[in-house]
Amino acid sequence: MRAFVFLKLIFISLLVVSCTDSSSSLETPLIQAYDYDIIKELTLDEAAVVSAHPLASEVGAHILKQGGNAIDAAIAVQFSLAVVYPNAGNIGGGGFMVLHTKDGESYSIDFRETAPNAASKDMFLDEGGEVTDKSLNGHLASGVPGTIAGIFLAHEKFGKLPMDKLIEPAITLAELGFSITEAEAKGLNSKKTDFEKYNTKPPVFIKNTDWKDGDTLVQKDLAKTLRRIAKNGKTEFYEGKTAKLIVEEMERGGGIITMDDLKNYQAVLRKTRQFNYKDYSITTMDLPSSGGIMLQQMLHMALPYKLDTLEFHSPEAIQLMVEIERRAYADRTEYMGDPDYVTVPTQQLTDSLYLISRMKDYVPGKAGKSESIFPGLEESEETTHLSIVDKEGNAVAVTTTINTNYGSRVVVGEAGFILNNEMDDFSAKPNAPNAFGLLGTDANAIKPKKRMVSSMTPTIVTKDNKVFMVVGTPGGSTIITSLFQSIVNIIDFKLSPSMAVNAPKFHHQWLPDVVYIEKDFSPQAQTALTAMGYTLEKREPIGRTELILIDEKGKIHAIADKRGDDSAAGY
Repeated sequence: MRAFVFLKLIFISLLVVSCTDSSSSLETPLIQAYDYDIIKELTLDEAAVVSAHPLASEVGAHILKQGGNAIDAAIAVQFSLAVVYPNAGNIGGGGFMVLHTKDGESYSIDFRETAPNAASKDMFLDEGGEVTDKSLNGHLASGVPGTIAGIFLAHEKFGKLPMDKLIEPAITLAELGFSITEAEAKGLNSKKTDFEKYNTKPPVFIKNTDWKDGDTLVQKDLAKTLRRIAKNGKTEFYEGKTAKLIVEEMERGGGIITMDDLKNYQAVLRKTRQFNYKDYSITTMDLPSSGGIMLQQMLHMALPYKLDTLEFHSPEAIQLMVEIERRAYADRTEYMGDPDYVTVPTQQLTDSLYLISRMKDYVPGKAGKSESIFPGLEESEETTHLSIVDKEGNAVAVTTTINTNYGSRVVVGEAGFILNNEMDDFSAKPNAPNAFGLLGTDANAIKPKKRMVSSMTPTIVTKDNKVFMVVGTPGGSTIITSLFQSIVNIIDFKLSPSMAVNAPKFHHQWLPDVVYIEKDFSPQAQTALTAMGYTLEKREPIGRTELILIDEKGKIHAIADKRGDDSAAGY
């Protein structure tokens, strides 16, 4: 598919550093911002980028070609996604980065949003004690953004090229514009009423007529914000003019984020969660992401049952995986929260004997019931993911979010970026579902400065300490089950990388007690699962997995999910 502007082809020059210091000569590769292809699959020799938008992927590839490493490329892609993919790409949200260096070291960066100082446990309840929609819609829904802090921490620790050169492509795309795709046009049109309702100043996303495929989106205010960040660094976002614009927006709209909230935000360099699955080592995100622990639980619950002896998408394999998913999500609901504020029994939750015991009431051929499956210890979907590998052997997986589609729908006046609605990822009330149907307890209750539990699970799989796979996906509560399925699709079912990403997915999250399936799911499998006693429900596409696999010959297979405008690039 191509995006066009009628009778208009404009080539936007993006300045990218060709060497490693700011005094080096510059080259000007061309990104065709008004005429571009969406590339779903590439086989490459040196380096690869997969992200949610083709222009962002191309920006990342250019950074790699000009001598940048995978971290540099990830930063440039993230800034570009904030421009070309505004429904999820962001500087007004947060996320997680997992990286594996050429030296075999692994790190993670937590730049998850935090609750403002004025936040309180019952802030989203009405007079009758019921949950309102204010955790999702409007100014109160926003946590303190962490993306910029995370980007600058990553650059400080692992970057190679100057930061202003990594931001420059995004500035150009914002200032001169780009052609939107059909999917983006539909998204903007669907949220027009919300943009009108929740904004104190009209954003560029509103226009008198409907958006259509090929229209030009220009974001002058966002370009100015990015220029200030390029000039003044992280301080600009958290203490400078941009911070003041955020606070002014909060004051106009009844929000509670203050200058102190912004000034005191910190991204955190954390230990990764690492564990083995068969001959592979899995490196992923630990709390406050629930994903790493749950992925470990799921893969280790599967081990005794030898998935590799079952046929892909056979009723037996699907049922086993559904029951594993059910039990992991029951534990998530009860125990998981920000480890800086609550004690999470991670050792017990991942203990091999405990995981064996979790499956003791599993009956092949018969559906389990969530009403009889309890937590076992005795005591958004609008996220986006990018996967990158460089020629030096560095690998980066980054998942960022503003939570639901276009976040809170609040655009910071005169700053041009959308704020998240991540406060909905807290438990507003015990056992009250959030936007993704996930329940929670006091472990994930709202508290000032606390990070809300996440499902984001950027993951790197290695074999013999060499990168084998870089993978991640958006999808809110479906992220973890999508990762579980993608990994076993490759390791156990021996699917090709393309099939592993694009085969129909299924999802179970304990409650509601429903197996969600995509619309192209096998009719034969549906019949068999229904006969076992499962309730099936067809839903919209599950996630958008970005996968890079390096085979035994060193060839890099970059796969962009069929479910969106996702695209691969590299050389």
